[in-house]
Order: sequence, then C-alpha cells, then structure tokens
Amino acid sequence: MAEALHVFEYAAVRVVPRVDRGEFLNAGVVLWCRPLDHLAARTALDVTRLRAVAPDLDVDAVSRHVLAWEAVCAGAPAAGAAAAEPPGVRFRWLVAPRSTVVQTSPVHCGLTADPVAELDRLLRALVTGP
Repeated sequence: MAEALHVFEYAAVRVVPRVDRGEFLNAGVVLWCRPLDHLAARTALDVTRLRAVAPDLDVDAVSRHVLAWEAVCAGAPAAGAAAAEPPGVRFRWLVAPRSTVVQTSPVHCGLTADPVAELDRLLRALVTGP
C-alpha cells in the first residue's frame, strides 16, 4: 500500500545583504505541512560565501537572525511572542513579505509522505547542494 501524500508549503530563507539590489544567498528552508501539523526550519548559512559577497555585513548578527527561524518554528520560548502562536500562524508570519536582510522566497507547495525528509531534501537542493 502506498504511503499517504500530504500537501506542504515551503519557502527558502534568504539573506539579502543589500535589499535595494535584490541579490540574495539562500540560507535555509521553512516548511509547513498543515495535515500533519508540522512546522520546521533548517538553516545552513555559508558564512564564507556571505563574507565574500557582503564584506561590510555584520555576519554574526545575520547568523543569529537566520538561526532564529528554527527557534520560532520549534516554538522555543526564547524566540519571542511569535513562537507562542499556532504553527500555521507562525508559518504565515515567517513568510510574510518584508524588506529586511533576512527574508523568504515566494511560497511554493508540493506533496510529501515525510515532511522531515522533504525538508532535508529541500535544504540540499536549495542551500547546501549535493
């Protein structure tokens, strides 16, 4: 018997060193699977690459902001008020359009039987490579 497939939504977490230029470096993925009530983010910021494209950027601050996405998704109390919201609300808050250094791509969707494995696959495909 085939595994049941579930709709999921995801967005790449991006670092945009200069918002006016629109150039970005993917630094993670946030994934929401409503049928399974699964919200998670995985990040892998390439600090060397970021320093090469944006030498004046406060990379330590950006690293903290990127890691905060994982904490918000996990509902960690230290992540602030947004982390206390229901998972679907957290996802919508995270992927809302913004003009900040850390933001997301447009939201995409797909089908998966395993959102954890899907998040790993997306991180490799969009951020870390094979």
